[in-house]
Amino acid sequence: MTKVLFVCLGNICRSTMAEAVFRDKVEKAGLSADIQISSAATGSWNLGDAPHKGTAELLDSKGISYKGIYSTKITDEEFEEYDYIIGMDESNLVNLKKLSPNPVFNSKIHLLLSESIGEERTEVPDPYYTGDFNLTYKLVDMGTDKWLNKIREELKKG
Repeated sequence: MTKVLFVCLGNICRSTMAEAVFRDKVEKAGLSADIQISSAATGSWNLGDAPHKGTAELLDSKGISYKGIYSTKITDEEFEEYDYIIGMDESNLVNLKKLSPNPVFNSKIHLLLSESIGEERTEVPDPYYTGDFNLTYKLVDMGTDKWLNKIREELKKG
């Protein structure tokens, strides 16, 4: 089983969107038994909150479920448990490395768009501040496609 954790600052916009979108793609690919997906925050401002209204509205418009997704803060155990810890921007990566209980886990930390060959952006802007949930969705959709392809190939080899 491959375990994927999406992370952003507050876990109400980008990482919750990535969790829901990736979960939807994994289910449609018939890989739910092979890939575990969750999301978390690096901060604790929104703990227990449902996805942001803008994220919820966008996911609703795409027919993507976000049932059961609530903001949590990444734990020491998750650094050990998850195979991929995927941040949305460089700030998330810096925070994740600070929060990591052991530098050995830093090799698990990646940017969502690091697998998006040819994409000029490397970061997913935070729609909490930009208000542009459509751009966030476009980038999350593209990034999760690339990660699904990468993990699918690893599962075939494994």
